Amino acid sequence: MQSFMSDSSNSAGERFTLQPDTTGTGDGLRLEPVETDTTAEATEKEPSYGWTMVRELVETVVLSLVIFLLIRQVVQNYRIENHSMEPNFYEGQFVLVNKLAYRLGQPDRGDVIVFHNPRNTSEDYIKRIIGLPGDTVEVNNQTVFINGEALIEDFTHYPIPPGEYSGPFVVGDNQLFVMGDNRPNSSDSRVFGPIDQDLAVGQAWLRIWPLNEFGIVQHVDLPLAGAPVSQ
Repeated sequence: MQSFMSDSSNSAGERFTLQPDTTGTGDGLRLEPVETDTTAEATEKEPSYGWTMVRELVETVVLSLVIFLLIRQVVQNYRIENHSMEPNFYEGQFVLVNKLAYRLGQPDRGDVIVFHNPRNTSEDYIKRIIGLPGDTVEVNNQTVFINGEALIEDFTHYPIPPGEYSGPFVVGDNQLFVMGDNRPNSSDSRVFGPIDQDLAVGQAWLRIWPLNEFGIVQHVDLPLAGAPVSQ
């Protein structure tokens, strides 16, 4: 019985320990208080509140940065700063660009894309794809011709000015021929020729500003006059 009580008396947090009773009374045992500084020990074991807050702040910032970088690999926002895509896109509007569109798929005529200006890659343009690799593009009599067939442009755009002739342009492998919807006021492949597809940032995906124009960017089909038109 004494051995069991003695083992228990050494456990953490006990305020009393057993000592022999030298007075000759009782059963030979007496209880004496033992001072323990539990507050100091707890303080040494637990980190300070200030350090905990700093650590959590750093973790939050790092996590936010990682998420931001991952998102930037998929989408990127742009502010339109010219008039070349009017009346479908206006200066001051914001669009999100899908950067994976042409890594996972192929471009089509009628897609609206953002790409690096081939003459100054530090600035970006937004235009519409008109010609694909292998196409021969020519502008004649206010009409765009692809491989000798008139391009059916059944969407809202400003027409090519009368008397403008350009081309023919042969679109090479891994190249795209692009034009702005505002044909009279657009610096595009009629000026700098077909662009390398590697310059494409991605496909315009979502218009996010102004709010009354919020929505998915509509891409059009551009069939040739000699080809059947889908209904």
